[in-house]
Amino acid sequence: MDIEQLMPHVEALIFASERPITLMEMTDMLSQALEEIIEGERVATCIEAVREKYEAAYYPFQLREAGGGYQFLTKKAYHKTVLQLNGDKHIKKLSAAAMETLAIIAYKQPITKSEIEFIRGVSADYSIQKLLEKELIVIVGRNENMIGKPLTYATSKNFMDYLGINNSGELPQLKDITNIEIVLPTNGSEAQPEDEAQVLVTAEGTLIENTGE
Repeated sequence: MDIEQLMPHVEALIFASERPITLMEMTDMLSQALEEIIEGERVATCIEAVREKYEAAYYPFQLREAGGGYQFLTKKAYHKTVLQLNGDKHIKKLSAAAMETLAIIAYKQPITKSEIEFIRGVSADYSIQKLLEKELIVIVGRNENMIGKPLTYATSKNFMDYLGINNSGELPQLKDITNIEIVLPTNGSEAQPEDEAQVLVTAEGTLIENTGE
């Protein structure tokens, strides 16, 4: 089967999938459905062709690589229109504290609870629990170099899906949104000035909220 014939099959799989679908998954499914060996390179070529097709201005959606796979997403110009379908149910609302905590984790992952609390200046127990419940963050291991080997947290695949990015490296660089750095403690004996940490966290939180919605 040539690329022109294969392309609609790739497009159909991406369209029908309820979540981002990976290149490997599509390759396996196509090989089974078409009862012939389909190489990953051919599927990748089809994906690129589908992407170019929907970049045309008259299509309201586009093919994006997000959350480790490929998915059709509405273009930014139509976000408010599509939002009318579900109203407030479509918006994932987070408290300011949870948003600040999520922003810190996004930019400093993997990070421990004590490090998050050092930056925010307040307890992060409740915010971390809520973010875990909403599956926006996950536990990725322990910090073997810290006393007690505390758990470390990172953003989840759902977080990437929500923002329409493929990995944390696609987040805006801190230098592009603020001149203030997050400085983590080296010995725990001194705290960062509260105002400095608050300004940075607020800037990141606003950015993430606006991008996601």
